[in-house]
Amino acid sequence: MKNYSKPTVFLLSLWPIYIITYQIFYNKLGPEPVDRIINHFGECTLIFILLTLSMTPLKKITKSLEWIKFRRMLGLFAFFYASIHMLSYVGLDYRFDFEPLINDVLKKKFVFIGFSAWLLLIPLAITSSDKMLRLLRHNWKRLHRLTYIIAIFGSLHFIWLSKTIFFKPLIYLIILLFLLSFRIKFNKST
Repeated sequence: MKNYSKPTVFLLSLWPIYIITYQIFYNKLGPEPVDRIINHFGECTLIFILLTLSMTPLKKITKSLEWIKFRRMLGLFAFFYASIHMLSYVGLDYRFDFEPLINDVLKKKFVFIGFSAWLLLIPLAITSSDKMLRLLRHNWKRLHRLTYIIAIFGSLHFIWLSKTIFFKPLIYLIILLFLLSFRIKFNKST
């Protein structure tokens, strides 16, 4: 019998595209459609980063290697949604006018840290193949530990972006801290 879990996870990972396509098609983006698109893909990025980080704890809790086979795909989806988030910001919000955009990156801390997180995702996406894993050997694992910094940057980006409502960003931060504490706990015990 064939294993359908990877194609199923792939199709489910496209759910944010289905949602935003539906909202665009049926004019349900609300009063600020550009902000809705940008924020939608930003939040999806953070969700996929957290999903990626949750695969190792799930493996250790369930003592099943099944979870690990989704980690790379989820990480690549995190990069995919981060890139759409960034391109939406640059293209829809700034219409590719780079002078005010560079000003924002340099002057607004939430833009700077979000852009930094996206830049850190690039080498992870480039080195996600089996060939790069073999080529980089033990350095591959070191490089991919950037995921922890990216997750922290992503959480801070969301918190600093939220001017009035902090509840949702704090939920993501709590989940991240839980996942990171799991990592520390298991590293100390091994």
